[in-house]
Amino acid sequence: MSDEKDLEKKKAAAAAKAKAEALRKKKEDEKAAKGEEDTTAEDKEKVSHTLGKDSKEMDNSDTDEDLAKKKAAAAAKAKAAALAKQKRKQAEAANTEGEPSDNEDELAKKKAAAAAKAKAAALAKQKRKQEESGSDDSSDDEKAKAAAKAKAAADARKKREASGGESPEDDEKAKAVAAAKAKAAAARAKKKADTDKKEETEEEKPSPNQPLLDKYMKVIKEHLGEDVFEETYINRLSKHVPTLVAKRDTYHKIAEFLKFNEQLGFDYLSELHGTDFETHMEVYLHLFSFRNKQSVALKVKIDRDQPEIESVTGLWKGANWPECEAYDLFGIKFLNHPDLKRILLGEDWIGYPMRKDYEPHDVEV
Repeated sequence: MSDEKDLEKKKAAAAAKAKAEALRKKKEDEKAAKGEEDTTAEDKEKVSHTLGKDSKEMDNSDTDEDLAKKKAAAAAKAKAAALAKQKRKQAEAANTEGEPSDNEDELAKKKAAAAAKAKAAALAKQKRKQEESGSDDSSDDEKAKAAAKAKAAADARKKREASGGESPEDDEKAKAVAAAKAKAAAARAKKKADTDKKEETEEEKPSPNQPLLDKYMKVIKEHLGEDVFEETYINRLSKHVPTLVAKRDTYHKIAEFLKFNEQLGFDYLSELHGTDFETHMEVYLHLFSFRNKQSVALKVKIDRDQPEIESVTGLWKGANWPECEAYDLFGIKFLNHPDLKRILLGEDWIGYPMRKDYEPHDVEV
């Protein structure tokens, strides 16, 4: 009950205060409208009487209202302090996060610099090793260049003495020529040294097919005689195939022996073609033995002006068209061929296109 009475008192006090304020404001407005400077005594007494009455009623309510205001102000102040504190913490956290990023950038830069330094050191070390390994070859080259240069200078001096002296321009030309000759001589010497070194290396490593070549030569010479080959060798540029170069008059005999001999048994012709070497023509056969799983190449050199050789079509049927092709393109005649004819060009075609001296009869073709 006491709470309800207090509440009613507060409401009455607030209403009285609002009423007094409204009256005061009204009077001020009337004064301003009429231009009067003072209010009448009666009005003043009424206002003061009303205000005095209202102030008495509001005494008890003002105390509670002031307390509520103070509490509200304290709460607002505490809230503002809390917000300020939170903002400070966020700012400090942002500063703390920014510092490691700077440290990480510096660390990354240091690592990159260290890696670049290590790479440069490795390259320098590798260059030193290369210079040390090539010092012997370079010293030989320098010696050859110096010798050639000295020789050229001596020749130039002899020429000048013989001609009774030359002009400075001629002397410069002679020096330039001598230097060029020396450079060319050094290049030739280096190339020869490299070639000799390469040949020595190849000689040091025998071909894996050398035993096969030795076997073929031994068997053939035992049955056909010693003087049946022009030469024999391992063709290192063609998978180390053993190569037999037959003489013109023993070519067909060797081909027949290679096919029918029981130790050799080269029963398959995989290739036959002709070649123009300008000084002579050549016919090349590549044979394979299915029984022994081995290969051999048979070659024969023939006269370029009258290119004729016996046909091997009777030994290997697969030689038929390859021999016709060699005849068509090179003009090589295969004696005893069953049907030698042109298979790519017409019979009225003039010349053989794969010969080095071929000139088209009809330039528009």
